[in-house]
Amino acid sequence: MTLSILDLAPIPSGGTAADALRNTLDLARQAERFGYRRYWVAEHHFAPGVAGSAPAVLIALIAAATSSIRVGSGAVQLGHQTPLSVVEQFGLIDALHPGRLDLGIGRSGQRRAEAAARRPAPAEPPAERVVDGLLIPKPFDFSALVTHPQLAHQATLLQQPGARTPDFAGQIDEVLAFLGGTHEAPAVPGEGADVQVWILGSSGGQSAQVAGERGLPFAANYHVSPASVLEAVEAYREAFKPSAALAEPYVVVSADAVVAPDEATARELASPYGLWVRSIRTGAGAMPFATPAEAAAHPWTDADRELVKDRLDTQFVGTPEQVAERLRVLRRVTGADELLVTTITHDHHDRVRSYELLAEAWNHR
Repeated sequence: MTLSILDLAPIPSGGTAADALRNTLDLARQAERFGYRRYWVAEHHFAPGVAGSAPAVLIALIAAATSSIRVGSGAVQLGHQTPLSVVEQFGLIDALHPGRLDLGIGRSGQRRAEAAARRPAPAEPPAERVVDGLLIPKPFDFSALVTHPQLAHQATLLQQPGARTPDFAGQIDEVLAFLGGTHEAPAVPGEGADVQVWILGSSGGQSAQVAGERGLPFAANYHVSPASVLEAVEAYREAFKPSAALAEPYVVVSADAVVAPDEATARELASPYGLWVRSIRTGAGAMPFATPAEAAAHPWTDADRELVKDRLDTQFVGTPEQVAERLRVLRRVTGADELLVTTITHDHHDRVRSYELLAEAWNHR
């Protein structure tokens, strides 16, 4: 199947991290049964509503709880670790679960630092547009978020004092050298591990360039940065050079989706999503995912609505057929080889059922 899953291990309102992790393991087992190709987990820190702070640990647990689905990271943030530590972690898991691991790598920490140092965005950003049926919203201005004092302080806690993150391209080359056994120092376990390296990116910047130039598969974020997904995919394809890993470009594109038997139910289940996005974009970190009733009680301002508009407008919510059709549009317009779907609802059963209904609709077509 050309659908995969990105799980943030969300903590529901009134629940605990232990609840979220048990839900993740259950969803991974169900995803394997439904026929999804991959099950990826993200890396988030200082987020009261997300339990996925250590991807390698969570991937090991998921791999042990499943038998055939590919398991991976979407993504390990290389700015917080050394290439050697990442390769050793994934090499250790591969030693027990060979041939099933995707090492997705991102440069979120480096990207935030660069964005904070940039000049202000142009006064007139590109307008919202529709490309062959796919909404490309106006770009969200991240400048206030990346310069938030709380985030700056948190960044210092993710590295040793005085540590400096090397250039991303050099780090990727080290990862590949350790895995391929061409580095001057052996990575044990890790050297020779059957791990597929992916690069994740939100724009046409360095991540897309590095993925293309090294002939690696690339994952573009429509669910996080929908305004720049086409730019990211185009930059990757233009930079692509065949490698031992890939003869031609391979792209996966992410999307947020909530599916239910009827549209009204789906919209109710998805209704806390805006409040959750707001908590991220105000710098507080992802909050525990609210119930629909809790979300309905929030007094929204015009500023709040503008803060989350691009994410709400590009979330796919509805019946299985409605969401499957919108995902097909996303796949067609981006030329994606595969789609990575992330679904968050307050109730775990609703999330599992959403993925089940989507798989049935996708496979039926």
